[in-house]
Amino acid sequence: MRVDLFDFHLPKDRIATHPARPRESARLLHVKDDGLSDLYISDMVNLLKPKDVLVVNDTKVIPARLFGIKTSDVSGVMPASAGMTKTIEILLHKDLGDGRWQVFARPAKKLKAGDSLSFVMPAEAGIQEQSGSSFCGKDALTAIVLDKLPSGEVILRFNKKGNELKAEIATYGEPPLPPYIDRPDGATAQDKEDYQTCYAAHDGSVAAPTAGLHFTPALLAAIQARGVAVEKVTLHVGAGTFQPVKAEDTDDHAMHSEWGEVSAETAARLNRVRAAGGRIIAVGTTSLRLLESAADEEGTLHPFGAETDIFITPGYRFRAVDCLMTNFHLPKSTLFMLVCAFAGMERMKAAYDHAIAHGYRFYSYGDACFLEKA
Repeated sequence: MRVDLFDFHLPKDRIATHPARPRESARLLHVKDDGLSDLYISDMVNLLKPKDVLVVNDTKVIPARLFGIKTSDVSGVMPASAGMTKTIEILLHKDLGDGRWQVFARPAKKLKAGDSLSFVMPAEAGIQEQSGSSFCGKDALTAIVLDKLPSGEVILRFNKKGNELKAEIATYGEPPLPPYIDRPDGATAQDKEDYQTCYAAHDGSVAAPTAGLHFTPALLAAIQARGVAVEKVTLHVGAGTFQPVKAEDTDDHAMHSEWGEVSAETAARLNRVRAAGGRIIAVGTTSLRLLESAADEEGTLHPFGAETDIFITPGYRFRAVDCLMTNFHLPKSTLFMLVCAFAGMERMKAAYDHAIAHGYRFYSYGDACFLEKA
């Protein structure tokens, strides 16, 4: 399909830069066969039925945005004559093990295989005086560029690995807020709390599963009190979720892959819900993509633990998910294509027109919609 079919105009003032407080006070647009209803996240309880199951993604966002000073050789020692050098922004993308990471770098053109980076605290990012020992002490976090991929990504090997590297990333990194959330001075301390779901458990994402940001322990307790089960799956969201679709046709777009897991126990419980007439409600497109990857042609869910690059566009036959709660997405994005496939393109375009006209807030910190499958 032509990518421009999924375009729409979004006024800049509709992009949320901070979440609603409290979280469940955000707005919720119910999109169903007989029209649209303007609700609030707290109304989710009334949209769910006893015997339904809510499936959430319990991945945890890591502080994946790092800042490095490029050195002239692989030793990590900065020559005093180097002068002033602009920091290079690194966005961790995929853990390759043994201290190696696949990353996005900006500007990537300044890096080549063999270059070394020494990392600085976010507050120190910008133009730095390279004074040798300032950023390259023996305990500093450094990395060597192993390769540059045709996709533009870079392979780094850090000087630390395992739990030691994890601790260093937590020290040097900051939350990888999407580019449309304007933070000239970087992510704030409040963002570290806001950009994480209340049930996050497994480190690995470089972007939040943002539909889940609306939930609080109290809201989840109210949902369970209604007789609705809450099940957890894990999909580690990659930085590719921020990448625009550059192809003119969806057939020519290469979807990024992400690692996900559905346990055997979770799959069995979800299958029993469907067999008993309950609905599977996915919280977020990440949960939906993982469930659809784990389902066979008949809709039976199986244990899953692998990479998935499933790309859902109109015409796809959904096998596992009955309803979807999700935020409002970017024009011409793979996520807007997915919701059009789920609820119908004309219905979703009308829903987005309504949301824009009625002041709904878009994107990661914005409002949400509850979609019934077309």
